[in-house]
Formats: sequence, structure tokens, C-alpha cells
Amino acid sequence: MTKTVHPLPPLDHPDAHAFRDAMARVASAVHVVTTDGPGGRIGLTATAVASVSDSPPTVLVCIARGSRTLAAIEASGVFCVNTLPESLVDLAEIFASRRGIEGEARFDTARWGRLVTGAPVLLDAISAFDCRLVTTHDAASHRIVIGEVAGLGGAGRGAGLIYRHRRFSAV
Repeated sequence: MTKTVHPLPPLDHPDAHAFRDAMARVASAVHVVTTDGPGGRIGLTATAVASVSDSPPTVLVCIARGSRTLAAIEASGVFCVNTLPESLVDLAEIFASRRGIEGEARFDTARWGRLVTGAPVLLDAISAFDCRLVTTHDAASHRIVIGEVAGLGGAGRGAGLIYRHRRFSAV
């Protein structure tokens, strides 16, 4: 009989710290989510992104409820999920507020264009999902933002950027 070894003791009621540590072991693709509205272009780095359906093409992203980007997405009704290649680690850091660059200046650090909705699309993204906001749902401290994909973009090449063990790396 083979014995299963568990590197972590099971927890019946994990606290926030234990949960964050466990999630840090999960590799996630890195994206920059952008929009354009009355206050100008804005965006953030996100890893909580997933496809919902292919008919119609739909994606979701989870964003902290206090986020200025979330407020701008809800005001504009559009957003773009830009999947980052490994070469754009600096951009991930910038949009994660780790480099001290804020507002419109963040967009000066990469090549941007527009697709159907007018939300900023990263020209060097592996994939870009240009979306119209369909609905939102509150879940704990975050809001689940669901968008129907109105256009696709991106360069479609290069290794992907992931976030695991609290750092960026290539896949």
C-alpha cells in the first residue's frame, strides 16, 4: 500500500494567511486589465482571469471592490484583458503598482492600440480579449467582472508570463 504524503497539514478552517500561502503555490497566467473612460486610461495586473463560455465568447476577471480600475470599468462598460508574454515582466510590475508609476504614465511603457470597444489593447500581448461588460457579482472582498468578448488581438507568440511563489516567471 502506498502512503500519501501531504506537505502541509490539512486545515479545517484556514485563515487568510494560510490561504494566501496555499494560493501562492498555484501558477497563474499574468494579465493587464485595461479600460478607458472619463478619467482616461487605467489598468491593473490580474491573475484571477478565466474563460466562462465560447458561445458567446465570455471571460471573467476578479477585481478588488475598492479598485479605481474597477470603478472605471463599471463607468465605461468596457475592458480589455491583455495576456502578458514573459518579456513584459516590467509592465506587470508597473500595473501592479510596484514601480511608482501611476495613471497615464503607465501606458507610456508599452505599445498600445484599440480594437472594437476602445479599451486599450497591448499590441505585444500573447492574447487580448476586448470586452463589453455584461454583469458583475460581489464575492467576499472582490467583484467578479464578466465581459462578452467583442474583439481579439495580441501578437500570439512568445512564452507566457506566470505568477507563482510570489514572483513572475516564464512558462
